[in-house]
Amino acid sequence: EDCFFTAKTSFFRSAPNKVPAKNVTQTIEEEKPAPLTTQEIKQKIEKYNAKVTNCLLMKLNDDGTYTGFIKVHLKLRRPVTVPAGIRPQSIYDALKEVNLAEMTDKRASFYLPLDAIKQLHISSTTTVSEVIQGLLKKFMVVDNPQKFALFKEMRKDGQVLFQKLPLTEFPLYLRLLAGPDTDVLSFVLKENETGEVEWDAFSIPELQNFLMILDKEEKDKIQQVQKKYEKFKQRLQQTL
Repeated sequence: EDCFFTAKTSFFRSAPNKVPAKNVTQTIEEEKPAPLTTQEIKQKIEKYNAKVTNCLLMKLNDDGTYTGFIKVHLKLRRPVTVPAGIRPQSIYDALKEVNLAEMTDKRASFYLPLDAIKQLHISSTTTVSEVIQGLLKKFMVVDNPQKFALFKEMRKDGQVLFQKLPLTEFPLYLRLLAGPDTDVLSFVLKENETGEVEWDAFSIPELQNFLMILDKEEKDKIQQVQKKYEKFKQRLQQTL
């Protein structure tokens, strides 16, 4: 599976959009469409595959379920916790389902590049919760999954809208309804900042790590402001 990275180092710099747009995160109330029949699913898969320009096709199974691919953009502004000194997972480890994170108790903070994209092969029965857990496992992230949320990104009236998906939603079904065009619909993994995180579920070392992260963010922000006004001061002095 390919993973494409666009390296960025700033905490506060938002990822550039393809077109000038205003990012809006909001909850959109939508009426749930009636469940599709097997025949309707078959027809939609055929239409979907006809629009696919690569080999990432959907496949209908005999039991009525189907499999396919989704791409998830990782837009995490804060570091994640990973095992310290652990080598990347090999094909052998993946086949043997070896959990490298359990091989050491040492932890380190790591910044995933903004706008990293991970491609996942999932089933129509795969839930949002399972997608989040699968992404964390692939990157060997040991943070509590409750820290993260999966959003669907849509464009409407010149705005980029983010809707947080419930943990029981099926991303591949949404992909099928929207078609393969990621400009119509894409998936984004972000921090869960809605106040729904149960902090009691975290260990003392994790909470201490959060405080260290916030302290670093504060210092970096102060440095950014100081550099901004120092340059402004220099330009004024040159003009005078």
